[in-house]
Amino acid sequence: MIRRTLTALAVLGLASIPALAQESAGPRVIPMPAEIPAATDAPYPGLLTLTVDATDLDRRIFRVKQTIPVSKAGPMVLLYPQWLPGKHGPRGELEKVAGLTITAGGKPVRWVRDPVEVYAFHVIVPEGAQALELAFQFLSATAPDQGRVVVTREMLNLQWNSTAFYPAGWYTRQIRIEPTVILPKGWDFGVALDVAKRDGDATTFAPVSFETLVDSPMFAGRYFRQIDLDPGGRSPVRLNIVADRLELLEISDEQIQKHRNLVIQADRLFGARHFDRYDFLLALTDRLGGIGLEHHRSSENQVEPAYFTEWDRMAPERNLLPHEYTHSWNGKFRRGADLWTPDFSTPMRDSLMWVYEGQTQYWGYVLGARSGLVSRQDTLDAIAGTAAAYEYRVGRQWRALEDTTSDPIISARKPKGWLSWQRNEDYYSEGQLIWLDVDTLIRERTGGKKSLDDFARGFFGVNDGSWTPLTYQFDDVVAALNAVTPYDWAGFLRTRLEGHGPAPLDGLARGGYRLVWKDKPNAFAKAGESLYKRTDLTYSIGLSLNSGGNVIGVQWDGPAFKAGLTVGMQVVAVNGETWSAGRLKDMVTAARDGAAPIELIVKSGEQYRVVRLAWTGGLRFPHLERIEGTPDRLGEILTARKK
Repeated sequence: MIRRTLTALAVLGLASIPALAQESAGPRVIPMPAEIPAATDAPYPGLLTLTVDATDLDRRIFRVKQTIPVSKAGPMVLLYPQWLPGKHGPRGELEKVAGLTITAGGKPVRWVRDPVEVYAFHVIVPEGAQALELAFQFLSATAPDQGRVVVTREMLNLQWNSTAFYPAGWYTRQIRIEPTVILPKGWDFGVALDVAKRDGDATTFAPVSFETLVDSPMFAGRYFRQIDLDPGGRSPVRLNIVADRLELLEISDEQIQKHRNLVIQADRLFGARHFDRYDFLLALTDRLGGIGLEHHRSSENQVEPAYFTEWDRMAPERNLLPHEYTHSWNGKFRRGADLWTPDFSTPMRDSLMWVYEGQTQYWGYVLGARSGLVSRQDTLDAIAGTAAAYEYRVGRQWRALEDTTSDPIISARKPKGWLSWQRNEDYYSEGQLIWLDVDTLIRERTGGKKSLDDFARGFFGVNDGSWTPLTYQFDDVVAALNAVTPYDWAGFLRTRLEGHGPAPLDGLARGGYRLVWKDKPNAFAKAGESLYKRTDLTYSIGLSLNSGGNVIGVQWDGPAFKAGLTVGMQVVAVNGETWSAGRLKDMVTAARDGAAPIELIVKSGEQYRVVRLAWTGGLRFPHLERIEGTPDRLGEILTARKK
């Protein structure tokens, strides 16, 4: 880190050496402040307590009281969680903490924020103090431009990391804490914590490590339903649902069974469980901010309100739960060694995200199909969309897939104007294609006797019953693949992670399918356009728009790009008539083979201009087509396992 480097230079007497070509009387580097105490793997003395009052629904304010025991007087550093698991970067919302006061024995204790590590707060513990008492508010977002909305009149999402400090100098797994939450009257909740006692609207949970607390968020709501997804199973697996309205909780037996099938198929895939309980937290809402976030014994998930009540329209929403459930094995139990950290102030390194997220994306699609949550045809259609995206991801020319693993730190999921050229967390879906390539290659080389399922059982299915993270490095992945079938897996993976060649579509062909183009979208893509109210013409005129005609995507160097269109513009007219998605598609069709011009009136700020697009190829949408006379390995991959 820069801070450590400059401190070391000062100690060595080198910090005063002037920079090249600088006058001797110029500025000098001043020493950095003292280091924050490094975490040590020893028990913290005493039990922290935390009380979160979450009843202020009007202002969406969490009011927090926290007690941190102390064993001696003198300097102490308190930390607010910064580097958050599942977000793979420094995403703690410290800016929303307000009103912080600290006392000891009823007397004020002054705090000072560290000028470099701004998530650290310095205090001097007074003589004779037994504990520090903290009080503050977490001012959750009241509008989307302030961040993700986590409180509505009907529900809330409590992430404990937003409402708690912890002492520097200890592994967070060694700090014990007893949490209490006060909820609005009549609300119920889902959380992967054990209830110790209830007192009216206050619920106190059994003490856990600070690490486990941060990994155990809560969904609570006025309209709540809990469903047992593994009746009589070895450990509880529950679906905890909060909804905007009571009628949204009407769920058929068939729908419940498909979610139970997910648990069955995951057990058959991995052959082990690394949790004592698992709680899906599912919000049926368009009022709470969107989320899909993994935890070891739970996951936070938000889907469209009509997820159950308009089931046939919701196929694009049903890959979320299989993906997040897979993370209990891949990402939480098995974790890249450079991603695991002893506390929430140590920076994460994301170099193995192509396993953590890429293979999870793969298994999410596979388990979705095997469970019946997503039909086989919808899954094939979704894979067609992924293949097309990377066939057209021209940023591969300059930026290797491996480099995109830094995107959670670089961009923190901020929107990008030129996605196809900049790239953005492509380790997810391009990683998915790589793992399809691996799976089909194993099946081909072993005559169908082995598959990536064997890798999953051997790599993720070890230490049954343990939920202590087991870390790995690149060579461990290679060794596990070689244990399934010997091959130059290191070279295979390095070529795809570091190279700039064509999109990794070999797995499709080896799986028995090819990517083809038709003038109508497949059923899955059509459902996505309807559900998310967008028009995707990326593979024809290089343009995608929302329902208002606002440009939300432009393909780099495509027809729209060459005509000067950018994200943020608005198409207001199509060939002289008011914009509509249907008119735009009709115009693209009419322009096929040069039969008619493609003319748009575009608004950019306060200016309007006429734009003509040079495109005569008609509409183009991706589909998968079977390759005659080849094994249907992809079909086999998507078939439910019997045991």
